[in-house]
Amino acid sequence: MPPRDHLAQSRGFLRNRIRVGLRRSRNSVFPALQMTVCAVGAYAFAEYILGHEGPLFAATAALISLGFSREPRTRRVLEVGIGCTLGITIGEILLHFLGNGLWQAAIVLFVSVMLARFLDRGVIFTTQLGLQSLLVVLLPAPDGGAFTRSLDAIVGGLFALVVTMLAPRDPRREPQSNVRDLLHELSAVLRQCAEAVAKSDSTIAWHALVRARNTQPQLDALTRSVRDAREVARISPAYRRHLAELGDLRGSIGYLDLAVRNSRVFARRTTSVINHAALDDEAIERVSEVINDTADAVDILARALAGGESGGARERHLRHARSQLAAVGSRMNPQALGVTDIQGDALVMLFRPLVVDLLESTGLTHEEAVSNLCEV
Repeated sequence: MPPRDHLAQSRGFLRNRIRVGLRRSRNSVFPALQMTVCAVGAYAFAEYILGHEGPLFAATAALISLGFSREPRTRRVLEVGIGCTLGITIGEILLHFLGNGLWQAAIVLFVSVMLARFLDRGVIFTTQLGLQSLLVVLLPAPDGGAFTRSLDAIVGGLFALVVTMLAPRDPRREPQSNVRDLLHELSAVLRQCAEAVAKSDSTIAWHALVRARNTQPQLDALTRSVRDAREVARISPAYRRHLAELGDLRGSIGYLDLAVRNSRVFARRTTSVINHAALDDEAIERVSEVINDTADAVDILARALAGGESGGARERHLRHARSQLAAVGSRMNPQALGVTDIQGDALVMLFRPLVVDLLESTGLTHEEAVSNLCEV
């Protein structure tokens, strides 16, 4: 590569890194402010109210408890806060009986880690309990006497918990983003299947199958984010009113999971149907059309579940998605789609459960969803 091209490439890379860094910093202003206020507030409270000299553990526990995730999470705060407090307490007790030194530090660390694994499976909890107990043994004891550092850690954890309760970011933001990404991927999978049928190209169907299989991390992230959002909404007065909405979203996740799994089965069957030329021209046109219509309904469903709109707008989108999916279900008959081959029949029959799953994700019961399918 000529030096001039190499220099231009380096400048482009540098500009991109600066742009990404500035965007990340801009989005982190509020969490950084939360962490600063929480850590300094805990330190000031322990120093000026409790009279502790240099209460570093208060600021440390507050800072680590609050963390720098996309929004504060209650489990993280409790894991770190309790881990810090318990680790310091264990370190103080063992220090009192064993004294300080390297072999004492080794015993304290081993006992702390084993106790942490007994109490909880969380990695953060284990790390904090072991780290804090080790620091207690290695660092000089404070003038305030035994367990002063334990009280400082409690202050830090409580400050972090209060900040989480009173000033969290909107807990719906991450679940809405996750469900939007998941449904957009499902829509893309369906459109690829429709394209594969229309072009009789099994390679496109195989790509759709691979894409559908790659959605599992998104499903897992969505489940975790909804659980964490409900925890924050449950303890935060500002967002408690969103518990019902988050509960509805949690109810939809199971059906979306089934829909995605069925899309994988459908994509795999589509590959086989195309390879065996099981659809004639009329069936190809009608089947690809009904798959595209389903993808359109999934896009509408994404706006309903992830739009962040008022309750009325959300319900309108749900009704629209329900209507579109019901229209698809009314056509889910092999004969109505011009399918005459047994493999084509199997393809249509595999698509019916996917439509039912999507209808149930809009809030219908299983019986109501099935009633929207035409008889076979």
